[in-house]
Amino acid sequence: MAVYHLFSEQKIPQKLDVVWDFISNPHNLRSITPPSMGFEITTKELEDKIYSGMIISYTLKPLLGIKTLWLTEITHVRDREYFVDEQRIGPYKLWHHQHKLTDMGNHVLMSDMITYKPPMGMIGSLANTLMIKKRLHGIFEYRRKMLENKFGIAL
Repeated sequence: MAVYHLFSEQKIPQKLDVVWDFISNPHNLRSITPPSMGFEITTKELEDKIYSGMIISYTLKPLLGIKTLWLTEITHVRDREYFVDEQRIGPYKLWHHQHKLTDMGNHVLMSDMITYKPPMGMIGSLANTLMIKKRLHGIFEYRRKMLENKFGIAL
């Protein structure tokens, strides 16, 4: 019944405002999510900019191709610095994801810290060892490639 952490960093050779405008627009989530996840936003009249208290609902297939409702709340936003999304309904017992941007002058360092807990106690821990952790790393690797295609590769 452990809580797990995933940390990811990526250097993006772009101005802070440009990267912030992209990642803080929930409509861009689909373009950086692997197609195999079946990601579909279901929120009607979703705004183009996140804000604290924003609720975003979507469906996806996180494991074994099973379609799942996921409802997240944007709980914290500091403009051009970071935001946090937390799962309210979805496949995890706990999901807390902090997206942080740091202006490094010639690039932006994007850092993600995810704290999560799979459901079902020991079975969830075993599932994390066998597939969840690997799947999450794959999702972030896909996102890395999509952001490199969009913004380039930082040297």
